Amino acid sequence: MEEMEEELKCPVCGSFYREPIILPCSHNICQACARNILVQTPESESPQSRRASGSGVSDYDYLDLDKMSLYSEADSGYGSYGGFASAPTTPCQKSPNGVRVFPPAMPPPATHLSPALASVPRNSCITCPQCHRSLILDDRGLRGFPKNRVLEGVIDRYQQSKAAALKCQLCEKAPKEATVMCEQCDVFYCDPCRLRCHPPRGPLAKHRLVPPAQGRVSRRLSPRKVSTCTDHELENHSMYCVQCKMPVCYQCLEEGKHSSHEVKALGAMWKLHKSQLSQALNGLSDRAKEAKEFLVQLRNMVQQIQENSVEFEACLVAQCDALIDALNRRKAQLLARVNKEHEHKLKVVRDQISHCTVKLRQTTGLMEYCLEVIKENDPSGFLQISDALIRRVHLTEDQWGKGTLTPRMTTDFDLSLDNSPLLQSIHQLDFVQMKIPATPILQLEECCTHNNSATLSWKQPPLSTVPAEGYILELDDGNGGQFREVYVGKETMCTVDGLHFNSTYNARIKAFNKTGVSQYSKTLVLQTSEDTDSEEQTVPFPVPSERLPLRRMSPFSSTLNLQPSFPRRSYFDFRSSPHQLSLHSSLQSLNAPVAWFAFDPGSAHSDIIFSNDNLTVTCSSYDDRVVLGKTGFSKGVHYWELTVDRYDNHPDPAFGVARNNVMKDVMLGKDDKAWAMYVDNNRSWFMHNNSHTNRTEGGITKGATIGVLLDLNRKTLTFFINDEQQGPIAFENVEGLFFPAVSLNRNVQVTLHTGLPVPDCYSSRASIA
Repeated sequence: MEEMEEELKCPVCGSFYREPIILPCSHNICQACARNILVQTPESESPQSRRASGSGVSDYDYLDLDKMSLYSEADSGYGSYGGFASAPTTPCQKSPNGVRVFPPAMPPPATHLSPALASVPRNSCITCPQCHRSLILDDRGLRGFPKNRVLEGVIDRYQQSKAAALKCQLCEKAPKEATVMCEQCDVFYCDPCRLRCHPPRGPLAKHRLVPPAQGRVSRRLSPRKVSTCTDHELENHSMYCVQCKMPVCYQCLEEGKHSSHEVKALGAMWKLHKSQLSQALNGLSDRAKEAKEFLVQLRNMVQQIQENSVEFEACLVAQCDALIDALNRRKAQLLARVNKEHEHKLKVVRDQISHCTVKLRQTTGLMEYCLEVIKENDPSGFLQISDALIRRVHLTEDQWGKGTLTPRMTTDFDLSLDNSPLLQSIHQLDFVQMKIPATPILQLEECCTHNNSATLSWKQPPLSTVPAEGYILELDDGNGGQFREVYVGKETMCTVDGLHFNSTYNARIKAFNKTGVSQYSKTLVLQTSEDTDSEEQTVPFPVPSERLPLRRMSPFSSTLNLQPSFPRRSYFDFRSSPHQLSLHSSLQSLNAPVAWFAFDPGSAHSDIIFSNDNLTVTCSSYDDRVVLGKTGFSKGVHYWELTVDRYDNHPDPAFGVARNNVMKDVMLGKDDKAWAMYVDNNRSWFMHNNSHTNRTEGGITKGATIGVLLDLNRKTLTFFINDEQQGPIAFENVEGLFFPAVSLNRNVQVTLHTGLPVPDCYSSRASIA
């Protein structure tokens, strides 16, 4: 039960919930804490003014206010809370458990209203401290939110189970252990306080005194308040509204807003939702069981690593002793290297154990909380929170997938001692794998030829721990001659231009650092197109066994996908021709062929959901997550569009370009690895390195189209919305390798469209320039 404690604490005060209320976003908050974080909104944003203007809004519409005054301390539209236009700007605060909360509103002016009504200012707004969704209160104020009596009951049982011994409630200093409880007074007494404050005479002689444990049970079994309707306080809940997903009373059905809605029996829906929650818990329980087994596996790995380390050290000592005095000068250094590897493996595994333990604790806490909720016999109270709990259980279960239960480190020590050199080479003795970088791997699916150009891509092995400072790409002369260097640098892709048509070349790559040079990669054979007059062609690796028709695809700087077919074909073969080499990274003219690509599941955040052959993405989280395109650009002009398939609750998706190592768990543009435009339903901003600029009117809705134009010839990045340029040129002096990028949350779904020509308006301006 201890792991459930975080589920029972308010995100604002950090203490157990006191009189919790349920917000429309399904999160809970203490009633007193909710009153403390109210903020007064402008008169024009009140529900009354909206209804008067004829706009059909619910009592709790999420705010559609100017983000300049709602969320920003600068001209950004995003960031820490800065207060409404009608309230003075006040910095954010943090609750005891680290959740960012908003400051309380300024005290309202004195009125002649009753204390209950005066405590909530007119036109007040409350923002959920967990998901930061804001809403404006109606005339009922906080009384319009249902109370979470199920949560109160769970907290009561939890606190009672934590109390080891009941204490006297009347001791002035250190409370003594209670010996009796008076059922009429509902007070626990120790013997001295009972004799002093509750003598067995007079009217008190008729009171019944029971042992403390029996008194605790009687308290627990005392009847609870009957659930009443928030709109009709004198009526009990009797039915369940399927459309609104909430219990209602008979007056709501006869004269309220639920009169035309589908309703079902409260008891039947209570049993149905309990069954659904139980079924969801079964799947989560299996995940928790797998996680426990995985933790056992990780702990066994610690033992195996320690045993393997001891074994490896013993072998190393035996080899060093065989080399007598000369090897003794190196033995300590070699042992230190082994210990370093040992500590590295232990650190990786222990970090994974710690991470998995925290996750399991959270999962177990949620399970225990859900089990306690299932024990509740209050149908309406249960149904108020059941949908949110079911969603949380499914989301938690999904988080255990996607490689979470896979070890990040092997138990073996991939080290070998080279003891073959003669005694004069002893001073150079070292672990070869610990110094020289591993041999690079050519990524065949990303290599191609186009006309008389060849693009090659490579990477370091996945488990390589030795960093490479650079790479050397070599090509032969196409006639079986010597290899020559055509590229030396840190990039992992290169396009070699100026090769002869209808010629065959051999390519290989190696890595280097200060210690030395790695082995060569496997040799790759590639052939250029047949002649200079042929239609543009692109050929992927590896070599096909037959001359089958290939699909046309225009080249770009890094990776290629195959698109519509054409009759001509190009293939790999062994031919020879002299050549002349020159190096570049991509096409360099506005009239360059267009690029086709999709989103990359391999580099995306784990919360991103892919569909439509990786052309459509959304997210399972309320937080912003980043996904990159498979294609990187370093030169040329490239244009792609994204259509908004779904847009709920006015989120702020961001579109732009990023480096390959951009942060994936924050909004695009928050770090210095991304250049983006984020936009809501009213306006947009440009953002790079968390700096917001150029607020521009005009937002997006469902069906909108966002265009991204990356002109690496002019080193600019420009954005379009519905075929119209959005603001000025967003960024200038952009250089290097960029990947298309998007950040979004679960309220947005977009589809990528590539292979598009540059907009005519931009082409005409570029030709004039």
